[in-house]
Amino acid sequence: MSASSSAASPARSDDGTDTVRGAAVGHDDPTSGELGEIAVLGRILPRLESGEHALLGPGDDAALVAASDGRFVVTTDLLVHGPDFRLAWSTPFELGWKAAATNLTDVAAMGARPTALVVAIAAPPSTRVSTLEGIADGLREGLAELAPGAGVVGGDLSASSVLTIAVTAFGDLEGRAPVLRSGARVGDVIAHAGRRGAAARGLALLFAEATDAAGEPDAALAAALREREPDLVLAQLAPRPPVWAGIVAAASGATSMLDVSDGLARDGRRIAEASRVGFDFDSAALDAGGEDGRAEVAHADAAVERVRLALSGGEDHGMLATFPADGDIPAPFEVIGHVVEGPGRMLLDGRDIRAEGWDPYSGWDGRVG
Repeated sequence: MSASSSAASPARSDDGTDTVRGAAVGHDDPTSGELGEIAVLGRILPRLESGEHALLGPGDDAALVAASDGRFVVTTDLLVHGPDFRLAWSTPFELGWKAAATNLTDVAAMGARPTALVVAIAAPPSTRVSTLEGIADGLREGLAELAPGAGVVGGDLSASSVLTIAVTAFGDLEGRAPVLRSGARVGDVIAHAGRRGAAARGLALLFAEATDAAGEPDAALAAALREREPDLVLAQLAPRPPVWAGIVAAASGATSMLDVSDGLARDGRRIAEASRVGFDFDSAALDAGGEDGRAEVAHADAAVERVRLALSGGEDHGMLATFPADGDIPAPFEVIGHVVEGPGRMLLDGRDIRAEGWDPYSGWDGRVG
């Protein structure tokens, strides 16, 4: 995190008294505007770990991260209040967790081991420091569970009218060739690891049952929904994708791979177009397998809906890969289809389908802030 100095200046506290940024304030949960950048960083940085790959962490102008074979994978992602999350629904811890998860899977989908994150946060001056501390805690714990050994090596903190979290993630290929989207071949099998459609179901529940009469997100209703449907709500707000599966797939000869952020159909088409092949999904495999398998449920309409959400629901962040048909498919991957001829074609049980999927401009309600 940046540690640039800030001149002390008056600020108005919650009780109406003037304070000085960086000085002590008269309550336990000050705002970032009351404390100022240096003091806020002093509370955030001790909550983060640099990880085992950092040769130099926060404190200098830039971090230094080991890259064992002279190459590294890099990706970035942005979470903006409004289009990407709502504070009435998400806890700060969940925001930090999701910010880590969505970047780690992009690194792993290239076959790389995540090593480090750089995190920039822009927040309104009225943001409670406890909110920023919660985000830091979520980042730390998300890394510890999803990518052990990786850490936060730096970043920045600034003021903004809208809470925004920007994460850049790095990964080490450890001597392996990167797994690209362009390597799928006709005859390969299509395989998936992780959840399918759970995050989309969770988001639908939040909009249906956790908004007030005016359609605004409601924290109390969201809390009640968490009690009733914790699994689906957390699948959206704090996903737990199998990051390690990307590394396993690369070591097992995956010919192509990406993380499923926009649904199997839309993301599958990205591989199909890059590889100039088609994807034919198996509806029975989509319904029966995965971490959300419900094969024992015989209701036909429910099965159709599960397949639809698997194909078009986004933000599960599982791994979609192709493998040679004569090879072993590593756990936790499950075969869900086959690669066929026809550049960019998407099929379900041999019939053409539209490659619809998650779109951040339409998946939420389009509001910012």
